[in-house]
Amino acid sequence: MPLVGFGLWKVNQDTTAEIVYHAIKTGYRLFDGAYDYANEKEAGEGIRKAIADGLVTREDIFVTTKLWNNYHKKEHVKKMAYAQRESWGLDYIDLYLIHFPVALKYIEPETIRYPGWWMDVDHKVVELDKVPIMETWQALEELVDEKVCRSIGVSNFSTQLLYDLLSYARHPVSNLQIEHHPYLVQEQLVKMAQEEGIAITGYSTFGPQSFLELPSAFRKRAQDMPLLFDHPVIQKISTAHKVSPGKVLLRWATQRNIAVIPKSNNQARLQQNLEVNDFTMTQEELDEISSLDKGMRFNDPGFYLEKPIRIFA
Repeated sequence: MPLVGFGLWKVNQDTTAEIVYHAIKTGYRLFDGAYDYANEKEAGEGIRKAIADGLVTREDIFVTTKLWNNYHKKEHVKKMAYAQRESWGLDYIDLYLIHFPVALKYIEPETIRYPGWWMDVDHKVVELDKVPIMETWQALEELVDEKVCRSIGVSNFSTQLLYDLLSYARHPVSNLQIEHHPYLVQEQLVKMAQEEGIAITGYSTFGPQSFLELPSAFRKRAQDMPLLFDHPVIQKISTAHKVSPGKVLLRWATQRNIAVIPKSNNQARLQQNLEVNDFTMTQEELDEISSLDKGMRFNDPGFYLEKPIRIFA
């Protein structure tokens, strides 16, 4: 799996196919999607067009997607995974992740296509379901056996959940995707996963910047935090290496062997993000960036939901 990919979160459905195709032309090979992003079909169209035009082969592309919370029961896992593969229009998914370690009541996709956190969107009703992670994981393992996906992993899991998962996993836990930026370093979680041979992907590498365009409930924490692009430490290191602040933040992750999945509609920035590994920071610089840690999580349903789900408590 490449260390730099293209994230599909918040990419408009109407432009996804074109953006993905253009990203492939630019050199991107890793695409990070999810059922909840509501653009898998369009992302697949962009990939298939690039393959048809001879830009890449299927084997050149690495597709990550995720299982949403309403589909954790075994029979729903398999139904959704097959449906998601069909949406992408590909023979297989490279990496399939459990999006969050929490099960919500099942909703027929035909009833509500992309339910988000709410069973009743108008009244913001959240209903948990009683499904152990083991059941969900073992269904994912069967998907590997059936060649629906080539590898499996988890997202937003803690060390405790990972240790438990490793105690019964038949197939490797290939990847852990987490919110990861200098305001939320999660040093011990990163160390634990890497010690166990689990690759890490960090999302929202730019910290609060990623959340400012969301609805007000989701951006409350982000709008109260200084932008990392403007932080004196990031500015200083950016100037020293003659690179952008964004590149410093991405390289801080990749130099520590954490994959990143930024997105951009700007061609120059697309190229810049892809070439993030063309400079190296000192250990002192990496440590100085890590010292900005505030334990500040922006993607926290325990904070932005009216009926909180305290996943990270």
